[in-house]
Amino acid sequence: MQLTTFTDYGLRALMYLAAEPDRLCSVRELAEHYGISRNHLVKVVHKLSQLGYIASTKGKGGGIRLARDPAELKLGDMIRSLEPNMNIVECFDKDTNTCKVTNTCQLKHFLYDANQAFIESLNQHTLADAVPNKSLFLKPLRPDSILPLKIS
Repeated sequence: MQLTTFTDYGLRALMYLAAEPDRLCSVRELAEHYGISRNHLVKVVHKLSQLGYIASTKGKGGGIRLARDPAELKLGDMIRSLEPNMNIVECFDKDTNTCKVTNTCQLKHFLYDANQAFIESLNQHTLADAVPNKSLFLKPLRPDSILPLKIS
């Protein structure tokens, strides 16, 4: 499974905002911090606002900030709300499915269960859990400050 860039940017934006949840920041600040497209990020931030994850204030002195406590935001729920769908195989979408064996296939059930387990596993963690070292989101990263990914 691969998450869309939209979801990736949404999670990055939320993590950045979680580092200082009461501070207003700009989309430009986020885009510059991550080195990503400001135009794409504007769309992501708009969706995050519609979903109630962030609050935005327009005008001079405006900006964006988290609308809720990061400890209340479960990662799996956020991903499910940002992804356009969780259809990891064609047969999950009845409108576009052309698979000839859908009616008798057992694989779709296993994949559905795995998809559910993915979200449930992520829901054991919150946005606050994803930002244990807030300084990583507030200062320019140095190559020596990035820890290697630890897979257990």
